[in-house]
Amino acid sequence: MKGFLVISLLGVIAMLAEVFKFKRILMPVIVLGILAAYALNYMEWTHPFSIPYFDNMISFDKIALAFTGVILITAFFWFILAHSSYEKDPHMVDHYALVLFAITGAIMLTAFTNMTTLFIGIEIMSIPLYVLAASKKENIQSNEAGFKYLIMGSFASAFLLFGIALIYGATGSFDLKEIHTYISTNAGNIPSFFYAGVVMMLIAMCFKISAAPFHFWAPDVYQGAPTIITALMSTVVKTAAFAAFMRLFMISFAGVSDVWSHILVVAVALSLVISNLTAAVQSNVKRVLAYSSISHAAFMLMVILANVRSNLSVNAILFYSLAYSIGSITAFGVLNSVTKYGKESFDEFNGLGKRNPLLAVCMTIAMLSLAGIPITAGFFAKYFVFTAMMTTSYKWLLILAVLTSAVGVYYYFKVIIAMYFKPAENHEAVKVEIASTLVIVITALLTVAIGLVPGYVAEMFTF
Repeated sequence: MKGFLVISLLGVIAMLAEVFKFKRILMPVIVLGILAAYALNYMEWTHPFSIPYFDNMISFDKIALAFTGVILITAFFWFILAHSSYEKDPHMVDHYALVLFAITGAIMLTAFTNMTTLFIGIEIMSIPLYVLAASKKENIQSNEAGFKYLIMGSFASAFLLFGIALIYGATGSFDLKEIHTYISTNAGNIPSFFYAGVVMMLIAMCFKISAAPFHFWAPDVYQGAPTIITALMSTVVKTAAFAAFMRLFMISFAGVSDVWSHILVVAVALSLVISNLTAAVQSNVKRVLAYSSISHAAFMLMVILANVRSNLSVNAILFYSLAYSIGSITAFGVLNSVTKYGKESFDEFNGLGKRNPLLAVCMTIAMLSLAGIPITAGFFAKYFVFTAMMTTSYKWLLILAVLTSAVGVYYYFKVIIAMYFKPAENHEAVKVEIASTLVIVITALLTVAIGLVPGYVAEMFTF
């Protein structure tokens, strides 16, 4: 709760930076504020803190604290990475304020205990992102990305609200625990429109995490939005959306899993097939990473299926969120440095191994992790998913995941091959700011470190 309040306050401070003329020190204030929020969040793990007046709307249990920790770590690296992009931007203050409010909404999604808070959290997170996606006003693709994201996001919110209304009509409550109790005590007598509400909320959440067949907005938005904003969307937003998804369908709607789990299985299978096969024929690296994010969403959905069926821990999805977020920060950091002039094809990576060997090594680690190659964090993230799925009746999904992951190796290795085995048209060295280089190197090292001691990291999330 304290970390959440600190981030909210940082958003307000960022809004006032232009008015009170402390724009130049805003970045250090934000970075120190995020570190303070993380420290307070960590302290709450052993010394819980809550405001009783708010407990029926938002409550930071250990699951919420763990997801918030992942979000804050990612946000810390993101702001340092983003500073080089926004340092000379006259609208820097506006960008930072919008991002901080988006992170505030993301943290709300980890800890909501009421459907009302769920909707408020989604909107607080989403509305700034609609603006940020279109923030390159002179770029038609950015304008299109913002508009498309707004339309699709509004469509998903409509589904969510309609679903909430139907569930409230059946249960008479927005509270997650009361809804769970209603399902337990009225088994066999639940009206059909309640199930319709659950399905509508499932569709809305699949839109938010860009799971197939509700994924079609993601590639265009990822490609059109500024690269640094795409990095935020694929990490912080993804983690928050899955925290909300898990809280809804593993806690509140666990009693009616027979209704929604079959739909989720179809979404997972479609996401695995569509994302990997489509990514394999793309020429734009950002679109490849967009389809890659859909594939990773499928893996995290598999964890939710496994936990419903076998009552396993949420450790796997937390580990996956951390591994994917750290690897994505590295990948987008390198992509942002290499494609500063708007070209985002694989050819831009040609000869990077000679033009900037350090960037090439870090990008290689990120690609290996996203592909799930040992000994990276991504390998063990997928291993924990497979271990969880082995206890379910959906073992055929494991076979499909392995086959489609093999396709994923192909398009990830296209980047590695371009960096080391293709000659560059431009032999000029790729120059990167020191702060960005540090973030890229540290996250790459973390990817390897987490892969070396996965058991230790997983035990950190023991509840």
